[in-house]
Amino acid sequence: MESVTIDLTALGWDADWASDARRRADCQPARVARVERGVCTVLGAAGPLRATLGGAVLATAARDRTYLPCLGDWVLLGTWPDRPVTVEAVLPRRTALVFRAAGKAAHGQVLAANLTATAVVEPMRPEPDLGRIECLLALAQESGAPPLVVLTKSDLVADPAAAVRQVAAAAPGVPVLAVSAQRGAGLDPLRAEVAPGRTLGLLGPSRAGRSSLVNALAGAVALSTSAIRRVDGAGRPDSAGRALVAVPGGGAVVKTPGIRVVHG
Repeated sequence: MESVTIDLTALGWDADWASDARRRADCQPARVARVERGVCTVLGAAGPLRATLGGAVLATAARDRTYLPCLGDWVLLGTWPDRPVTVEAVLPRRTALVFRAAGKAAHGQVLAANLTATAVVEPMRPEPDLGRIECLLALAQESGAPPLVVLTKSDLVADPAAAVRQVAAAAPGVPVLAVSAQRGAGLDPLRAEVAPGRTLGLLGPSRAGRSSLVNALAGAVALSTSAIRRVDGAGRPDSAGRALVAVPGGGAVVKTPGIRVVHG
């Protein structure tokens, strides 16, 4: 079988990350692409790997659950004589997209880390929910990654420009893009956000078209778009289909869990 190698620099690895990693010269860097029940799928220089959590990570996470690896994290891997791979450290996050459910712990749930831009994804049909966009933009802005709004399914409405104007008026200073993943229309500005070294996060409700956007940007079917997503009544994120996907030519796109925002 042909070996797979990954250019970590194209995924965002740089001299500053390398400096942070020097304290563990016995470990290798990788980026978290999926997290499922405590097992991480990571992208390392030698290709994708599955890694369990090491003792030091588990001990730190017992005191602070936000330390648990999440999508987009850079981690350090240890390989042991009997071949298991473990996450031995999570490198400091430059940005963090944190969801805090009403009435829950202040620390919240880290949905994704180290994004260079966060897109609030909202479908044009039915018409955009301005209250939801406002709430998700606040979440995006708190992450530290510059926000934008992506209005999907522009091929299903008669006047996409009118919807863009409406949302732009409610979100001054934030870029608003109309796209159709089905037709490949309006995607060029988004492609600039997944250039080598950059990572675009997609934040929005279930069935807003985030999986279709990932597939359009990746140029392949990287995520299923057929499964029905569920979100519970408390508005918590639904983890179905969440992943970091490397984009051919460099860069990455992250589909975060779907969120239903409850607003008045």
